[in-house]
Amino acid sequence: MMDIESCTELNEFPQMLPPPPGTFVDREELIQHVGDFAVSQGYVVTIKQSKRDRVVVLGCDRGGVYRNRRKPADESSAERTRRRKTGSRLTNCPFEAVGKKDDGLWILTIKNGTHNHEPIKDISEHPSARRFTEREIVLIKEMTEAGLKPRQILKRLRQNNPDLLSTPKHVYNVKAKLRQGNMTVRNFKPLRPQKSAVRNNYLAVTEPSWRQRNPPRVPNLIGGRFVDSQSFVSIDVLNPATQQVISQVPLTTNEEFKAAVFAAKRAFPLWRNTPIAARQRIMFKFQELIRRDIDKLAMNITAEHGKTLKDAHGDVLRGLEEVEHACGLATLQMGEFVSNVSNGIDTYSIREPLGVCAGICPFDFPAMIPLWMFPLAVTCGNTFILKPSEKDPGAAVMLAELAVEAGLPNGVLNIVHGSNEIVNAICDDDDIKAISFVGPNVAGTYVYARASAKGKRIQSNVGAKNHAVVMPDASMDATLNALVAAGFGAAGQKCMALSTVVFVGGLNPWEDKLVEHAKAIKVNAGTEPDSDLGPVISKQVKEQICKLIQTGVDTGANLVLDGRNIVVPEYEHGSFVGPTILSNVTTNMECYKEEVFGPVLLCMQADSIEEAINIINRHKYSNGASIFTTSGVAARKFQTEIEVGQVGINVPISVPLPFSSFTSCKPSFAGDLNFDGKAGIQFYTQVKMVTQQWKDLPGSSGASLLMPSS
Repeated sequence: MMDIESCTELNEFPQMLPPPPGTFVDREELIQHVGDFAVSQGYVVTIKQSKRDRVVVLGCDRGGVYRNRRKPADESSAERTRRRKTGSRLTNCPFEAVGKKDDGLWILTIKNGTHNHEPIKDISEHPSARRFTEREIVLIKEMTEAGLKPRQILKRLRQNNPDLLSTPKHVYNVKAKLRQGNMTVRNFKPLRPQKSAVRNNYLAVTEPSWRQRNPPRVPNLIGGRFVDSQSFVSIDVLNPATQQVISQVPLTTNEEFKAAVFAAKRAFPLWRNTPIAARQRIMFKFQELIRRDIDKLAMNITAEHGKTLKDAHGDVLRGLEEVEHACGLATLQMGEFVSNVSNGIDTYSIREPLGVCAGICPFDFPAMIPLWMFPLAVTCGNTFILKPSEKDPGAAVMLAELAVEAGLPNGVLNIVHGSNEIVNAICDDDDIKAISFVGPNVAGTYVYARASAKGKRIQSNVGAKNHAVVMPDASMDATLNALVAAGFGAAGQKCMALSTVVFVGGLNPWEDKLVEHAKAIKVNAGTEPDSDLGPVISKQVKEQICKLIQTGVDTGANLVLDGRNIVVPEYEHGSFVGPTILSNVTTNMECYKEEVFGPVLLCMQADSIEEAINIINRHKYSNGASIFTTSGVAARKFQTEIEVGQVGINVPISVPLPFSSFTSCKPSFAGDLNFDGKAGIQFYTQVKMVTQQWKDLPGSSGASLLMPSS
């Protein structure tokens, strides 16, 4: 009966959750994690047991402290302990968290997460919130020996620490314990986080475990610390040119993901209240550090992705423009004000951050696309969880290191790695308010459906098939150079690659010269100085590209230039695909319907500009389209009637700068707000309308039930 009654009483109290389990670099970080979460729930933890280098047991301190009275000298030790405990107000709460050190890291598990009491309504009233720092304990001892009274001591302590919540009674208790000699400075350390905590203390670890591995494991970033995942499963990151293993990407555990979300959620209140000018200054420093390390970033991108160093530099520089755009966010985030909308009433709007946001990245731009996402999100005041591509995550981690070095507070940016399970966790987590996604069509449709069903904001850029229309009057040399650069650059592995060309009036004047220009492209490893075209990302991607090429040949396309069997000396095992051109392609072919995502150019023919426009408008993807012509009439007709997000006129890839928005339409984009520009700011913020009135209430004749109006 007692057990049943106890359970009934326990259920009457509001539920206080235990902290999410996780992995931590050191003991202090684990204790701070548990302590911070406890405060958010309305309870305070204390160290119940500690074998300092192996295990620490944390329990719930309901608010009592031991009354350490002076005991008679002749009293036995056992009797003294018994009387001390019976005179205590410490509640025996069943909550218990255990941290154990394993392989250099501290692992937190929850032994018992229940409580038998109500939450503390005002956490600042708890004695642990009033405890003193080690330095203050020493000062109390020195001032006591100098003859100062508790109120005098407290006054002097507050000169250095105005936020000190302690009272003279707490100073007196410390003095009493010091006199009795039963308290050490170390045991009286506060469990609450210190405002003066040293940043970047993960760098103090001489050699983190993820660097000690061979090959190295790509770390997670959780709460400002780069830590190795406890997952036993990982994915090899291969150099596409050599097939050598560069690193390993762990499949982040569910507990580690929850810890990342908790870190982002915990950091949000303080970060959102950080002045916008302070956030901008961090972005200014961030872009400076990116410029400093651009060569390292480009080298990493080339090693993991395969694109040439020149393309890799362009990847970073394009992302750098996003950071520079974030540096000027203050004016773009301003609201609107209208005075006297009704008699004595003003109304205005303010833009506020959403909370925890997330980004899911593809492999094609390892630097640019992460920089599309988190700089704008965090400068708007959100915190962020980034999931890089598991195929080339190194650049994202390097950028995160630079962001932390620039001054981004702990927990504002977090990184988790993985595949489908992590994507599902991001879609399902209730604390994540918005998701930015770039990737293939099937995955994007899935993410949009699953996340929007949970009420999240989504912006999703998916599959693309970009077209170019070449009119008979187009400048031949300029057009050919543009087609080759846009069709084969970065091995065609970009969402704005020009994959299909529609020649109005016939292909005959163009085909031979197009093949000639394509054959002049030098295929080699991206690190080689004479390389124009590097390998595709993996053997599997190469197989998929070759399969689509073959389906085109099997259904009637003419293989004008075949790059499937190219062999690069010294890189025989690389996943290379040379420039490939298919002509006489029709709209019913699989290679035209699907995104090839490789160095493959499809050539079609049309009798008129109207027919060419209809071909493009009927395709399911609609990122961008270009026209090459010297006729202003044809260009104007094209830009008016074409149904795509981005139009180029004598420009092969019409990607706007960050102060404009990257737009797509139809199935190529899902969501209401696009990337970049004003639309990007609107995506990462929500509008709050405020209506205010100031007047002398006592003089009013009575309450009015009418809506305010003019």
